[in-house]
Amino acid sequence: MTEHQTAAGGPRIRQLLRRIRLDLTPLRSSRDFRLLIGGGAVSMFGSFITYIAVPFQVKEITGSYVAVGLIGAAELILLVGFGLWGGALADAVDRRRMLLGSEAGMCLLIGVLLVNSLLPDPQLWPIYLVAGLAAALDGLQRPSLEAMIPRIVAHDQLAAAAAVSSLRWQIGTIAGPAVGGLVVVSAGVAWAYAIDIATFGISLLAIAFIKAVPPADDAPRPSVRGVIEGIRYAGSRPELVGTYVVDMAAMFFAMPTALFPFLADELGAPWALGLLYASGQVGALLATLTSGWTGRVHRHGWAICLAAAAWGAAIALAGLAWNIWLVLLFLAAAGAADMVSGLFRSTIWNQTIPDELRGRLAGIELLSYSSGPLLGQARSGVFAAVAGVRASVVSGGLLCVASVGLLAAWLPRFRRYDDRTNEHAVRQRELRAAATRVTENGALAAVADG
Repeated sequence: MTEHQTAAGGPRIRQLLRRIRLDLTPLRSSRDFRLLIGGGAVSMFGSFITYIAVPFQVKEITGSYVAVGLIGAAELILLVGFGLWGGALADAVDRRRMLLGSEAGMCLLIGVLLVNSLLPDPQLWPIYLVAGLAAALDGLQRPSLEAMIPRIVAHDQLAAAAAVSSLRWQIGTIAGPAVGGLVVVSAGVAWAYAIDIATFGISLLAIAFIKAVPPADDAPRPSVRGVIEGIRYAGSRPELVGTYVVDMAAMFFAMPTALFPFLADELGAPWALGLLYASGQVGALLATLTSGWTGRVHRHGWAICLAAAAWGAAIALAGLAWNIWLVLLFLAAAGAADMVSGLFRSTIWNQTIPDELRGRLAGIELLSYSSGPLLGQARSGVFAAVAGVRASVVSGGLLCVASVGLLAAWLPRFRRYDDRTNEHAVRQRELRAAATRVTENGALAAVADG
């Protein structure tokens, strides 16, 4: 290589890095978004320590695949109803107030787990009860959280905001399981629950400093009729339906997390329990940090299908691998693929859904990306009890790939979605631009009057 070629290669590499690196513009431009992400990252860290502690404690009490898998079923029962109602509330009340109330409630529930874990003979039923109630509060909170972002971030920064929001999740899901695995094995589940309670205090403080996000003056009162209106709207949009069903199928068939405590034992690596939970999020973090390219992709439907199929293939390979480091590598690849799918799903939602329906649709979104994993935990646990851990993981990954292919063929409008031409994306872009012009003209008029 000549000296000239070497010199020319440097700028090209720097240009490539600029194109793929994470876009942090939303953090620089919105104080409320910074508070939301900062507090959420701390809370997520603690929540994922508990996420490790709960199945570990159930395994220690029962030694049953099915008992661990049924944690997901307990969560799903209340999540369904409360997720839809939380969406209706998000369109009708102050979204910041919803975050504060639900976060405080979850803190109290973890306190119940702490007390139960300190008993001489910890009981199983409080764990299932708290899991269900925590899912209910999550169902009330998440729609307000998701619906708040388009209100505090500029429209042209929503794709970047989705990536940064994912970073908040990943910080918790990497550090939380890694620390949680060590804590529950070395110090016990009581310490895990105590750490989670402390992180809730920091999160509540951050949310308290966010400005109020009240509903529109003409916002409808929360009602069953309003929930049904949101469901009908979602059903009328094939591109939205596609984002829901593709992810639900992928997670239902290929979500093996309930089996991780047993897989760690089978691999002869109980020390790697936390790493099994965290490895997928390491891959997701790498995908997020190099997500700058996603802003230049416009065919989001195709991107979601390809990423979901890649998730299933990587899970199947993880089930076939017998070396712990290969398992972790394939789980990391699966996490990266899932993150790419999630970024494009969030972008479709935030760019195309009217603000007056954003909360109710966020409730439906919550069910789509939560019910799949929760049902998937139950499926993997039952299948493992019949055919074994490995067979459950491998078959789930293969079924994921097949189901995504069938859904892509069934939903051509979702597959062909393009944000440059989609009527809903164009309309929302024009409305946000008009609102920005009105705000800027008002500020100029105030300056002139001054």
